[in-house]
Amino acid sequence: MFFLEKIQQIKDEYKVLEIGPGSDPFHRSDILLELNYNDELEMVAQFGHHNKLQTTKKVVYYDGKKFPFEDGEFDYVICSHVLEHVDDVDLFLSEIFRVAKQGYFEFPLITYEYLYNVQAHLNYLRYDGEKLLLLKKNKTAIQDFKEINLFFLETLRNGFSHAIVKMPELFIQGFEWNKSFEVEYLKDIKLLIPDYQGQIIKYEFSPSIKSTFELLLKLLKNKILG
Repeated sequence: MFFLEKIQQIKDEYKVLEIGPGSDPFHRSDILLELNYNDELEMVAQFGHHNKLQTTKKVVYYDGKKFPFEDGEFDYVICSHVLEHVDDVDLFLSEIFRVAKQGYFEFPLITYEYLYNVQAHLNYLRYDGEKLLLLKKNKTAIQDFKEINLFFLETLRNGFSHAIVKMPELFIQGFEWNKSFEVEYLKDIKLLIPDYQGQIIKYEFSPSIKSTFELLLKLLKNKILG
């Protein structure tokens, strides 16, 4: 998770569920819910690495549909970097809202996807404060930039994630919620582009680095808009 500081509403007595913890669960999670993968290759494709989950917490495996929990069984749900993998987002969200009344979501924005285009990611996402905006990646021309995406993805796998680490707000969104919300399926890709104007200036980079990031984001925006 990029925004641990945004998780603020977990009380000491809360029972916390974490969905898709990968290999690094959040320290406050009590129960971990993980997909029952068909084989290790599928797991690696979804995780993005070979690191396996090692934990003393209770792990529950499921088939990706109905959660194996009672209504309202949890006080808080953490779902970080999972929604972009989910095919049926409506069903997935309805299950989250069924088992808890508040929680935390985090996922990559379209700027991240146009840099790296992780093949296991199915959805472009952005939360506008009231609803989740969603566009299926296969409805866009992102595959036209496959060679560029592969280059940036290889740099990420080799540990070069300077922009993502230093300026995560431009590439990742994280937020707490305390009421259910609807999904709006988009046709206009422009609605998914984050407002990055004025964001870069607050970071302590040299003028050349700042101008490089500004150019990169401008190019990304132009590519996204076609």
